[in-house]
Order: sequence, then structure tokens, then C-alpha cells
Amino acid sequence: MHVKREDVKREWKRQLPPMAKEPQTTPLATAYARSLLELAAGKNQSKEMGQELQDLLKVVDSDPAFGNFMANPAISEINREQIINKVFRGRVSDLLLRFLLVTNRKGRLGHLKQISAAYDELLEEQMGIIEVDVYVAQRLTSDQLDQVRQKVGAALKREAVVHQYVDESLIGGILVRVEDRLLDASVRAQLRAVRRQLLAARPK
Repeated sequence: MHVKREDVKREWKRQLPPMAKEPQTTPLATAYARSLLELAAGKNQSKEMGQELQDLLKVVDSDPAFGNFMANPAISEINREQIINKVFRGRVSDLLLRFLLVTNRKGRLGHLKQISAAYDELLEEQMGIIEVDVYVAQRLTSDQLDQVRQKVGAALKREAVVHQYVDESLIGGILVRVEDRLLDASVRAQLRAVRRQLLAARPK
């Protein structure tokens, strides 16, 4: 089931006024995302739930007033629950609706972006996928990029999804970022290593 932006906006406009916003994954967001993923996996809806969360965020992002309403702690839990039911019931899956209501009761609706990002990461991990950022001095051809994907994927024993970025300051070579690890095989890194060697060899 997909959230329709127009339906939500129309219903929301009839309900209440404005109010606050936020992003990036945190341990709290990961805990909520893991619970949702486990429930979705039990229904064989892991990927569908990830898409539903993204669709929901598009709706929230398209209307700052609605995004602020979802996150504003000044609005009572009961008022927000009533509006969530009116706006989303029948427009999202029962599982997502229940998740939104529970998240509202816990006062965590302002963390939806973080929860969605954490859900995507956990889903990729579950599916054996890993995101890889590749920085090069000149854009790689599709064949070269595929070679990088295969080598990194084989090394990590995961299916690598590669994102390419051009950074002319690298001079040549390649810099690969996998999560928080940096694998630097650029000419710039080699020049730094040579410089360190020369400095170390200089007479005292």
C-alpha cells in the first residue's frame, strides 16, 4: 500500500495547524527500526515496509507544517493520535499505522527520518547488501566501476552497491569508503607516504 501525498495533504489541512524537524541514524532510531523490521519480516513485508516508510517521509517533507505537527512535543499525544488515525488509516498498511501510533505514544515521531534511515541500513544488512562510496580523480567507465564493485563485494563477502564521486584533488588512483572505513589507494596517498619516508630519512 502506498501513501498518496494528495490524500494525506487534503485530510491534514482539515485537521490542525503547524509546529518542529530532524535527521541521521542514532541507537534509539536503530532500536525502533529493528523492531519494525522484525515485525515486517514476520509478514514477509520487509522491502515493502521500507518503501512505505520512504513514501511517508516524502509526504512529511512535502509539507513543513505537517512535518512540524508530527514532531512538536507541545501537541498532546491524544490529539496527534486522533489526527494520525484520520490522516493515515486506510492509506498505509495496518503495521505502519500501529507503528506510528506506538511511536507517537513514546513521543518519538520527530525521529521518523532517523528511523527510516536506520531501517534501510538494517534491511541492506539483512539482504547482504553494503553501500560503498568510491572517489576517483576521473570518472570510471561502467566496466571499471563493475570491477570495483566485484572486488569490494568479494573482499567483504557482501553485495556491494557502489556510488561514484569525482575528486580531482586525488590526482589519480582511487579512494574507497565502506561504512566508517577508508581504503586509500590514490596517488595523493602515495605522495604523502613518499614525503613521510623522505622526512624520516633526512639526517638529524
